[in-house]
Amino acid sequence: MEAQGTLTVTIHQSVATITFGHPAANSFPSTLLEQLVKAIEKASNDSAVKIIVLKSEGDRVFCSGASFDELLQVNDAKGAQQFFAGFANVINAMRKSTKLIVGRVQGKVVGGGVGIVAACDYVIASAKASMKLSEVAIGIGPFVIAPAIERKAGKAALSHLSLSPTEWKSAEWAAQQGLFAKVVASNEELEKEVNDYAQQMAQFSAKALKEMKKMLWEGTEDWDELLAKRASVSGQLVLSEETRAALQQFKNK
Repeated sequence: MEAQGTLTVTIHQSVATITFGHPAANSFPSTLLEQLVKAIEKASNDSAVKIIVLKSEGDRVFCSGASFDELLQVNDAKGAQQFFAGFANVINAMRKSTKLIVGRVQGKVVGGGVGIVAACDYVIASAKASMKLSEVAIGIGPFVIAPAIERKAGKAALSHLSLSPTEWKSAEWAAQQGLFAKVVASNEELEKEVNDYAQQMAQFSAKALKEMKKMLWEGTEDWDELLAKRASVSGQLVLSEETRAALQQFKNK
């Protein structure tokens, strides 16, 4: 049976730090996505929290996206749609959160992880934090996460990422597109930068931060419906024989 991963939440000086991890390169099975949604919602509703920091375990990979093991076990349209809805639910929880979310990205980002990064309000990354969208190479597409990427970086950057599925884009490139607010040289520097930034922001007015959050996400009110539709598209594509063969090939690399 596949490991389900871990998720922890700590609160210190008005900053809630949500840390997720999975032995398979910090990938996301459905149960871990569900836990992340609940953790974001709980922190958002906690009056003791002003800022949320989202990070992952380890020092090499921030997030490798969907769990290939779980995707290969999906065998009907309903199950496939529900799996991709897991990422939709996380992005919508981040969008609806009343608290600003700071992403700490220490390493490579793939697939759904790029969507999660794009849904953060402010991201500080290590120079090792390259990214790619490999979905097209396995016969699907980044349909669920595309609105988050396009909102932050524009359609051209989304196009460059999604239509070069085997090419890693550098942290510098991601910063130039607006996906990263700041890039630092090392993980040690990253830890300090994120902590300092979160603590600084936590000193400001909670009401002002809440209004800033609302302003930044204006125009996304239809995303509950939009991302559900996109999950259905991905769910239909992932059931094809061609995609399942490609998934198995990727898993065996």
